[in-house]
Amino acid sequence: MRPSLTVEIWSDVVCPWCYIGKRRWETAAAALADEVDLQVVFRPYQLDPTAPPAGATPVIEAYAKKFGGHERAAAIIAQVTEVAAGDGLEFHMDRALRANTLLAHRLLWLAEATGHQYALKERLLQAYFCDGADVGDPDVLAGLAEDVGMPADRVLAFLDSDDGTDHVRSMLQYAADAEITAVPTFVLDGRWSVPGAQDADTFINVIRRLLARKEQEAADEAAETAVSGPTCDDEACDV
Repeated sequence: MRPSLTVEIWSDVVCPWCYIGKRRWETAAAALADEVDLQVVFRPYQLDPTAPPAGATPVIEAYAKKFGGHERAAAIIAQVTEVAAGDGLEFHMDRALRANTLLAHRLLWLAEATGHQYALKERLLQAYFCDGADVGDPDVLAGLAEDVGMPADRVLAFLDSDDGTDHVRSMLQYAADAEITAVPTFVLDGRWSVPGAQDADTFINVIRRLLARKEQEAADEAAETAVSGPTCDDEACDV
């Protein structure tokens, strides 16, 4: 039986390196398919929490303001577009719209419970970076959710409520408390943190090292149990 490993991926749906990192992670996961069962869950992070919930504007304008002008913004977009192409992704960031991603993270929380989270994460990233969709718009989110098998009417009702808001905010605070300050961040088995869009070989090596350590820990624990005998303490003796 293959060992199982839980992987928490902290990311935002408007983060280009998160999409690139996801693709590289998937390459690594495919290479390790016979060695380990990787259980992936996506956790929320907001790169731009002050983005308005409505009235989306071109992301290049936000980049220009953040990074010091349109020339610098265009250079950054060109760079990540070129890198993304090397990983099989066709970015069209000239279409991308600045969006507040709180609703998207709430929807991903719902999708985790219904078994649609992984597919929805991919669809959200594709919609933002390739299609120019406004991923802060409830109607757009409902349509994207419907694309992966979630009922649009139920999604709209969910987004119109406060369900999941407290949970998402608590996870955002958890990330801050855990000093997760950049995304993507991959947390393996709750104890190994791998920051950034690493190449597939790096992911493979880290996972194999972690599996080897877990195997050694299990062997050490078994050996410790095997050599222990009956003992007494201040209150009682083993029988």
